[in-house]
Amino acid sequence: MSATRYDVIGIGNAIVDVLSHSDDDFLARQKMPKGSMSLIDEKRAEAIYNAMGPVIECSGGSAANTIVGVAMLGGKAAFIGKVKDDELGHTFARDIRASGVAYTTPLATEGPSTARCYILVTPDGQRTMNTYLGAAQDLSPGDISSDEIRSAKVLYLEGYLWDPKQAKEAFVKAAGIAHESGRTVALTLSDAFCVDRYRKEFLLLIRNKTVDLLFANEAELKSLYETGDFDAAVEALRKDAGIAVVTRSEKGAMVVTKDTIDAVPAFPVERVVDTTGAGDLFAAGFLYGFANDMPHTNSLKLGALCAAEIISHIGARPAKNLRDLASESGLLK
Repeated sequence: MSATRYDVIGIGNAIVDVLSHSDDDFLARQKMPKGSMSLIDEKRAEAIYNAMGPVIECSGGSAANTIVGVAMLGGKAAFIGKVKDDELGHTFARDIRASGVAYTTPLATEGPSTARCYILVTPDGQRTMNTYLGAAQDLSPGDISSDEIRSAKVLYLEGYLWDPKQAKEAFVKAAGIAHESGRTVALTLSDAFCVDRYRKEFLLLIRNKTVDLLFANEAELKSLYETGDFDAAVEALRKDAGIAVVTRSEKGAMVVTKDTIDAVPAFPVERVVDTTGAGDLFAAGFLYGFANDMPHTNSLKLGALCAAEIISHIGARPAKNLRDLASESGLLK
């Protein structure tokens, strides 16, 4: 097996998070159901942006959040995702690189503008999101760098990318390159609605071993096996997956293999402020541990710690130094 440059490389939707504080009156005027997540077109995206107050912009997207988390733990990380050669595209590239992540995906010169998620935070901490997927959905097999894929111990794929045909082809191409080099391919199911759309295809990816390591939360797992019985879903998962990580919010998390189930409790937090990004950062902690040959239970604990940090404040990026937190908790030296 050849040498590696990265612990984890992620492929996902490259989205700029545009965050602003708001109030209920603004949401009402914009006809936004409070706490909702809506997909919007470019015209609507421009209208919302023009109506918003002062904003904070940073690179976002589920897999991107995970990869930044890996880097913040001290891991070597890279990301592949499509943005356009526009102002927000440059914001994404600059921000993710500043987080310590290698990012070399060519910027699109044609087609839709860079994806963005407008996040309105009301005084009660609720987030109302409007997402324009734009250029992120135009990721194609030509954007996959074989050299980069071969250079990572783990390839981490975002389930949301199973929507567009070209992105799906890029996803399969990357997995093939990773396996040719003896690497681990990981997939996060992303969302129960995503599983509803692609259940048969996701199951095939797991059963034919395109995916070695699966991440799912309780709702996604139940959707995958079309059951309301969590224990039955876990038993079905044991027959299909090589290794799977299942998160259960306040009930903790578990690693499932054919032979064993290892579980850890949730990491305690004083107050849950915002659960956005909890699954992304849990995956960051586990992937860092997995790529560095930590025992599964230690990787679970590291994931639980990262998730606890995220839900203790607003925003999907850590406010504290994850490496220091892990060291203080005895999880890393």
